[in-house]
Amino acid sequence: MPASSRPVTDTPWDVLPDVAARSLRYLAGVGERRVSPCPEAVAALSAFDIPLQDGPMSPEDIVEELDRIGAPATVASAGPRFFGFVNGSALPAALAVNWLTTAWEQHGGFLVTAPGSIRLEQTAMRWTIELLGLPSDAQGAFVTGTTVAHVTALAAARHSLLAGVGWSAEADGLFGAPPVTVIVGAEVHPTLLKALGILGLGRRRVVTVPVDSQGRMRADALPHMSGPTIVCLQAGNVNTGSFDPFRDVIEQVRGSGAPAWIHVDGAFGLWAKAAPARAHLVDGVELADSWATDAHKWLNSPYDCGMAIVRDGGALRKAMAINADYLPSDQANPLDYTPEASRRPRGVDAWACLRTLGRSGLAELVERNCHLANRFAEAFRGAGFQVHNDVVLNQVLVSFGDAERTRRVIAAIQDEGTCWAGVTVWQGKTAMRVSVISWATTEADVDRSVAAILGIAGGMP
Repeated sequence: MPASSRPVTDTPWDVLPDVAARSLRYLAGVGERRVSPCPEAVAALSAFDIPLQDGPMSPEDIVEELDRIGAPATVASAGPRFFGFVNGSALPAALAVNWLTTAWEQHGGFLVTAPGSIRLEQTAMRWTIELLGLPSDAQGAFVTGTTVAHVTALAAARHSLLAGVGWSAEADGLFGAPPVTVIVGAEVHPTLLKALGILGLGRRRVVTVPVDSQGRMRADALPHMSGPTIVCLQAGNVNTGSFDPFRDVIEQVRGSGAPAWIHVDGAFGLWAKAAPARAHLVDGVELADSWATDAHKWLNSPYDCGMAIVRDGGALRKAMAINADYLPSDQANPLDYTPEASRRPRGVDAWACLRTLGRSGLAELVERNCHLANRFAEAFRGAGFQVHNDVVLNQVLVSFGDAERTRRVIAAIQDEGTCWAGVTVWQGKTAMRVSVISWATTEADVDRSVAAILGIAGGMP
């Protein structure tokens, strides 16, 4: 497409109604379109692979090009039948607030540059801490996702433990520092290991504790602890949805006498606390020192929106704060609690989700998704296929025979387009992993997906 000769700045905002109309058309059809893009749409993306033109293009032409070429090649994760990677769908109010606050173009690093947005972030964090039953004086930060939330919270852990033995990791690094032992379960999520690598604590230096048949850390297999120690627990195993025995493990750790920090990976499972019928699964989680979770999972905010919550807000600030003569020094500046200085105030999206749902709406959403996961599991069992996990939350693992046949069934399901679920290997078993976490998913969507899956599996040699 040739570059427009009209200057970019003639009518710069006339394009926004067109964007809204195109977005509405996309969302109106996302529930009925293929979940995976067709091969032809993916192949058409090669039209983007062109040299940069010499002159400017109009906003209208740019949006038209993006919609025409890009929209058909998207995965319909905003729709009701995407069951991969524990991905939520953006609630309507959250998407609208995201658009509006993007138009505000606020710098979310300082209170002085985004007073309204930062106040909303603070409110959303306070509501979250209350909903999850975490210590009322804990402090938190909105970051991109659970990976960065791990980095943020574990940086506070590193600071606190090393300061306790007279070492400043922030000032002096880790060269010559006293060692910090890190204990994880055998089914620790790889994002937590990535965070340990980023922080210089090492992916391979961890002490691994065996897990049971559902992936839960075995409290009876905890190692002896002496020096500075970080213990990482899990709320919601990414395959089974199971929960580590928080109270048993934490009481043992506290009773060991070792200087210890307990961190919880609760990317999606931490939200079980918001549903009274599921809250027992996270009993004792409030006794930990830090927690990582995502709003773009069970809160169904737009991507990206993660949360790091730390009991000792002072340790978090000391691990993250920066100082310069030209920087505002207000204690409420988010840049003093997050890895980023330049950041969008993404916590406003979480505020919109919480405002939409309220306590009862969030509880109903969690419970409904769990009910739908069990509907999947019952249908699979009824058809004679093996469900490997106790479906205590929103995750279902099912095999369709041996590993090779299961992989072929999953590939065929993804290609067919009715729904999308991924492959995993869990405790030596190759399985399809179904994650139900979208506000938009209904029983009809589950039944339609089950019919497609069983039809493919039943016809597969």
